[in-house]
Amino acid sequence: MAAPLGGMFSGQPPGPPPPPPGLLAQASLLQATPGVPRTSNSTLVDELESSFEACFASLVSQDYVNGTDQEEIRTGVDQCIQKFLDIARQTECFFLQKRLQLSVQKPEQVIKEDVSELRNELQRKDALVQKHLTKLRHWQQVLEDINMQHKKPADIPQGSLAYLEQASANIPAPMKQT
Repeated sequence: MAAPLGGMFSGQPPGPPPPPPGLLAQASLLQATPGVPRTSNSTLVDELESSFEACFASLVSQDYVNGTDQEEIRTGVDQCIQKFLDIARQTECFFLQKRLQLSVQKPEQVIKEDVSELRNELQRKDALVQKHLTKLRHWQQVLEDINMQHKKPADIPQGSLAYLEQASANIPAPMKQT
């Protein structure tokens, strides 16, 4: 019952229905990049995933662990990484093309995104300013406390006993050694 239904109704060509015009361009960009051979069902994302897996596999492969020729190992790993980087660049190019198409077709959407990013940045910076103000207030209080501890001799109560009591109150108690 999973047979294709194309051509079943009058006026329809056999096969699956064609995708909408915007999706056709997107699918063709995702599936067909000039100069890169692809299988019929392969996409850039699939190739990126498989090249990443190949990179990871080459790093943990027993062939490389047991191998003695370090230059051969390095060459194999470099090739896997280079393939991954090439496909990553192609994927980035695809998304940049889509971004360009979006900016041409819907410039107001790009402006909305920019405004949203600027608002988020302002919120982040406001939080950072508040954090610094809190630290500043803390250190100002520490400085005030230090200044209060080091009063001028005229501010200290008269009498040798009162002076000694106040001075000893500011000295921390000795720690017991264990």
